[in-house]
Amino acid sequence: MRLRRLARALPAFVLIAAISGPVLAQDGLAYQQPPAPIADILDTKPTPTPSLSPDRTTLALYDRANLPPIAELAEPMLRLAGYRINPRNNGPANSRVSWLTGLSFQPVAGGPARTVVLPAGARFTSPGWSPDGKSVAFLMDAPTGLELWIADVASGQARRLTDARVNAAAGGAYDWTPDSAGLVVRMVPEGRGAAPDVSRPPSGPIVEESMGRTAPARTYQDLLSNSGEEALFDHYFTSQLTLVPLQGPARTLGEPAVHLGAGVSPDGRFVLKTTVKRPYSYVVPAALFPAEVSVVDLQGREVHRVADLPLRDNIPTPFDATAPGPRSVSWRADAPSTLVWVEAQDGGDPRTPAEVRDRVFMLAAPFTAPPTTLVDLKERYAGITWGDADTALVNSRWFNTRHETRHVVDPSNPGAGRVLLERNYQDRYNDPGFPVTEPNAAGFPVARFASDGRILMSGAGATRDGEYPFLAAMDLTSGQSERLWTSASGDYESIVGILDDDARRLVTRRETRNDPPNLYVRNLDAQAPDALTTFPDPAPQLAGVTRQLITYTRDDGVQLSGTLYLPAGYDKDRDGPLPLVMWAYPAEFTDAAVAGQVVDTANRFVRPGGSSHLFLLTQGYAVLDDPSMPIVGADGAEPNDTYIEQLSASAKAAVDAVVEMGVADRDRIAVGGHSYGAFMTANLLAHTDLFRTGIARSGAYNRTLTPFGFQAEQRTYWEATDTYTEMSPFTYANRVNEPILLIHGEADDNSGTFPVQSERFYAALKGNGANVRYVVLPLEAHGYRARESVGHTLWEMTRWLDQHVKNAGPRAAN
Repeated sequence: MRLRRLARALPAFVLIAAISGPVLAQDGLAYQQPPAPIADILDTKPTPTPSLSPDRTTLALYDRANLPPIAELAEPMLRLAGYRINPRNNGPANSRVSWLTGLSFQPVAGGPARTVVLPAGARFTSPGWSPDGKSVAFLMDAPTGLELWIADVASGQARRLTDARVNAAAGGAYDWTPDSAGLVVRMVPEGRGAAPDVSRPPSGPIVEESMGRTAPARTYQDLLSNSGEEALFDHYFTSQLTLVPLQGPARTLGEPAVHLGAGVSPDGRFVLKTTVKRPYSYVVPAALFPAEVSVVDLQGREVHRVADLPLRDNIPTPFDATAPGPRSVSWRADAPSTLVWVEAQDGGDPRTPAEVRDRVFMLAAPFTAPPTTLVDLKERYAGITWGDADTALVNSRWFNTRHETRHVVDPSNPGAGRVLLERNYQDRYNDPGFPVTEPNAAGFPVARFASDGRILMSGAGATRDGEYPFLAAMDLTSGQSERLWTSASGDYESIVGILDDDARRLVTRRETRNDPPNLYVRNLDAQAPDALTTFPDPAPQLAGVTRQLITYTRDDGVQLSGTLYLPAGYDKDRDGPLPLVMWAYPAEFTDAAVAGQVVDTANRFVRPGGSSHLFLLTQGYAVLDDPSMPIVGADGAEPNDTYIEQLSASAKAAVDAVVEMGVADRDRIAVGGHSYGAFMTANLLAHTDLFRTGIARSGAYNRTLTPFGFQAEQRTYWEATDTYTEMSPFTYANRVNEPILLIHGEADDNSGTFPVQSERFYAALKGNGANVRYVVLPLEAHGYRARESVGHTLWEMTRWLDQHVKNAGPRAAN
C-alpha cells in the first residue's frame, strides 16, 4: 500500500517558513495557544442540538463534543474509494464524525429535561427516532467497534442491542422498521478475520489504460489505487444485513455483500438495497462503481432487480450531466411499497438537445407490472416531496441558468405534471420556502397540509432588513401563499416542529442580537412564547462587539454589501481607524440583480467557533465579514471569463467603503479566506495592491490541476485554457508582492484542494522571492477539527496580522 493512503504518524507540528531573509524549514514546533480570551472561548461547552419526536411530545437534546484532541485524529485512518474510515471501529474516520456525548429528553409540555444515563466517557453518533417516537437509536463507540443502542423516552434508560459489529463504513448503518419493533442493521459478518496483509512487496506494476473511450473525471479524493486497497475495501465495506428486533434474537437477511445503502419499505415488507461489485475503479469513488439496486424480502430473497448499473466513469463534466440508467431510487413515502426512480432521457449529457431531460418512474409491489411515468421534466430532477394519494411536489433545476421549476403531480393519475412556479433559485428575496414535512406513521417524511387543503411552507424569509423565518400556506392551484406567521422584527425565530393538527402551536428556536438561541413553544394565538430551555451565552467575552450591514456599489453598478464588526468598546472619534480584515468567498451568478441582494444580520446572535476569523475581534481588529464578491455572467456570458476584473472591482469597492467610513485606513487592511476564499485571496494579492497581507487557508492555486472543472466552472481546461491560466494565482506568483500566510490540512479531503496545491504555490512564491509562511496541519482535512490545530491556526493568524498589519509601518512607496 502506498504510504499516502494511511494517515501517518507525523511530528507534533510540521512547518515550512520563509518570512524574509533565508529560507527556513522548521520541524518540531509545538502547537501554540491563541491569545486570551480565544482559548477560553474554544473550550466552552457547545449548545445542545434539538430534535422533535415524531409524536410531537418530546425534544431530544444532544450534547456535542467540543473540539477533539489531536490524539483522536491520530487514530488509524484508511482512505478507500472516496471514503475515510477508522479500521478500529469500522466506521467513519474521526475527522468526519462529530461525536455526541450526552442525551436528554425535554417534554414539550414543559418541566425539567430527563437525562439519559450513559456509560462514563460515552460518545455516540447517528441518532434516529423510532417512527412511534418512543425510542432513539444511536451508534455507541466501543474499543473494538460500534454498538447499536436505544434509549427509551418513558424511562430514560438506554441499553445495548448489538455487540460491536455495526458496519458504518458507508454511513447510514441502520433503518427502523415502520412498526418501531426493530431495525435493519448493516453488521460486520460473523467471524470476519483480520484485515488483508497489504505490506507485502508488489508483484507487478499498476496499469490503467483507456483505448479511445472518452471518460473525463473530476478531481476526486481518496480513490483506490492498487489491488491491496481493493482487498481492504472488500474487507471493511462488506456487511451483513441483519434484522435486529428490540426484543428477541436477531436474524440475517441474505448473504454478506458490499452494501452502500439499505432502506425498509413503508409497509415493512421489503428492503431496498444498493450493492457494489467488481470491477472496481481507480478513477471514480465507490458511488460510481458497478452496482446492483434490488429489492429483497425480510428473508433476504431478491424479489425485484431495479437496476444493474455499469461502471460510471464517463459522465460528462457539465454540472447538469448525470449517468444514464436508473438513479435516485427510493421508496415512495406515502405508499406501502412503491419504488420511485429517475432516468435521464438525453443520455445524461446536457449538451444533447432534448425536450425531456429526466423522467420519473414509479413501480408498486409486487413489481411485476411495467413501471409508470410519474412526470417528465425539462430540467434535471432535484427531489420530490410526497403529500397524499393525489398530491406530490417534484422539483427540477438547471445549473446553467440557475433556474428552478416546481411541479404539482397526481400520483393516482401519473403521466403529467402542472408547473406550480418557476424562479431563479439564487433569488433569496422571492424564495417561497419549501414544504413542511413530518414523519408519517411509518417514519417517512410527508408534507403537512392546512385544514383547507393548502400545503404548509416554511422558509428563511430573506429581506433587505434581515432573515425572518416564516410559516405559510400555499394554494397548489394558483401558487399563491398566505403568511400564517413570521418571526418578529428584531428576532430570528425558526421552526423546529409543528405540535398540532391546526399548525397553531410550534416548537421554535429563537435568538436575537443579544440573546443566545433557545427553544420555545409558540402559540400563534398568543402574544409571547413559552421558554423550554435557558442555554447561556457561550462567549460572553464578545457581548460588546458591534456589527452593522454596510452597502456600497461596484464601478459597474452591481450592488454589494458586507457585515462590519467592530471590537467591544470601540469609539471611532476616540480610537480612529482600526486594522481591518476582510474575509470573503466569491460566488457566481447569472443575474446582477440577484447578485446584489442584501440581507442584514442585525437580528442574529453571532458567536465564533472553530478557526473563525471573528476571533480577531478580541485582538483589536475590525472585521468586514463576507463582503460581496459576485462574479456575474449575464446574458449567457461565462462568469469566469472576467473573474479577475470583477473580483478586483469588488475588493476595491469594499476597501473604499470602510476607508470612507473612517473605521479603517488603506495601509492596514488584510484579506483572507478559506478554500475558494483562499484562491480569491491569492488572486487579489497577485493582481491588486489593495491589501498589506493575506491569509489563504486550504486553497487551490493552479487550475491546471483541476482540469475538468472547479467551483462553478463547467468547461474543461482544454475548452477554456486562457480562463484557467488567468484565474490561477500560480501563474502570477511573481506578482505577489505582499506577505502571504498559507495554511493547509495535511489530509485535505475536499475535491480539488489537494495539499500539493499549497505546496507548489509556496515553492513558486519562494522561488520568486515572496514573503511567505506555509503551515501544514498534520492529520487535518479540509476543515480543521482538533483543538490543537484550531488553536494553533488562530495563533498563526493573529501573529501574522500583528506583524504585517497592526504593527506594520507605513506602506513603502511603489
